[in-house]
Amino acid sequence: MPKTLIAGRNAVLALLVASAGLLSFPVMAPAAPVTPGGKPLVTGLPDFTDLIEKVAPAVVNIRTTEKVKLGQGGGDDEMQELLRRFFGGAAPRTAPRPRRGAQPPAEEVQRGVGSGFLISDDGYVLTNAHVVDGADEVIVTMTDRREFKARVLGSDKRSDVALLKVDATRLPSLVVGDSGKIRVGEWVIAIGSPFNLESTVTAGIISAKSRDTGEYLPLIQSDVAVNPGNSGGPLINMRGEVIGINSQIATLSGAYNGISFAVPIDEVMRVSDQLKTRGKVTRGRLGVEIGEVGKEVAESLGLGKARGVEVARVEAGGPADKGGIKVGDIILQFNGVGIERTGDLPRLVGATSIGSRAVVTVWRKGAQQDIAVNIVELEDEKAKKIPVKKPKTEAPNAIGLHVSDLSEGQRKDLKLDAGVVVDASEGAAARAGLRPGDLILQLNNIEVKDARQFNAMVAKLDPKKSAALLVRRDETTQYVVIKPRL
Repeated sequence: MPKTLIAGRNAVLALLVASAGLLSFPVMAPAAPVTPGGKPLVTGLPDFTDLIEKVAPAVVNIRTTEKVKLGQGGGDDEMQELLRRFFGGAAPRTAPRPRRGAQPPAEEVQRGVGSGFLISDDGYVLTNAHVVDGADEVIVTMTDRREFKARVLGSDKRSDVALLKVDATRLPSLVVGDSGKIRVGEWVIAIGSPFNLESTVTAGIISAKSRDTGEYLPLIQSDVAVNPGNSGGPLINMRGEVIGINSQIATLSGAYNGISFAVPIDEVMRVSDQLKTRGKVTRGRLGVEIGEVGKEVAESLGLGKARGVEVARVEAGGPADKGGIKVGDIILQFNGVGIERTGDLPRLVGATSIGSRAVVTVWRKGAQQDIAVNIVELEDEKAKKIPVKKPKTEAPNAIGLHVSDLSEGQRKDLKLDAGVVVDASEGAAARAGLRPGDLILQLNNIEVKDARQFNAMVAKLDPKKSAALLVRRDETTQYVVIKPRL
């Protein structure tokens, strides 16, 4: 319908409404959804007043300070603006330069503002790791204006959780709920210090659960307004139980944009228990890089539906390598638990005890098999870049690829028994994203030995069916689906 026609209709409706003295129409409220028995599913809006009175005293304001030398970083305007927008507090102040030869004195300046909450009456406080990261001093302020210096017992950047301790007793605390029982659509509230406005309450509903936005974080998504300064505050259900820590927002402006994320309290408590006893968090490591398995790849490999995760790289000498897991395997289960999304495997492996033996179920060359691996501790390591040399080109095959054999030296350097290198890509191959330097290891579950064998297999492909190529690029290996040229 043209916009002008819509505008004309709106004008007529406005005229009718303005002329209510001449024409009168009954206004009908929309009927509430009902169950088959006739009982309404939704009856009115909740009243949060009693709930807030009960839980608000256990929510705290967290102020951090940092000792900096006068004149240090005075011109870093971009960093100051980042701190203002992200933390909602004061940024480091610009100070005058000291005299030449003089040692610049140290000054304690406010670094940022966040939120937190008490989980016990003897002073244990939970917040985000990024709220206290780099702080020299942490000040916890209660709703009754009492202030305490807090000790950071430990923080975990992967889950964005930190555990603090204040020396006090008989403090108000929140009841820990069960984030595994949350339901999409249920009402929740957030309490915190957005833009340093303490004890601010916002409300909304859970929009989604187990939202994958991080390797170890199946986050709770809600439409509760969360802004800089809310970080570390609790997400609370209608029973007054904390079910998550507000941690992230989806935004282009730096402020609330309709979507916020919280770390589920079940994950938080697992992390905080380790921080309390050991001061750090240990996680299991399998030693693989993984990717998503799409519908076309699953069909090409005989999996049926898209499930599991694809092994893109196996760390040399790691648990997976020693156990026999190979690049191109599709991991379907870990210790009997099905893998549906890429985020499932890191969380399951991470929660596994160090030194324990796990059973990994993989799909390899059209068959399912179980592989035993020994789980080791996860460490921050950067994988080495694998160099790929470009051999001479050959005539293009039916999918638009020019490939050549790998030399013995290249195979040894790359730790490969077989495979061919892409010299040039055009047509269907180029549209699928293949490019020079890519290594092709398998075609439809069949290992590629050399260029002659690969081109022969390509020539026999059914042009009406998709083919799955196992392709290695630098450090990552993944399946690429491609259709032969008609």
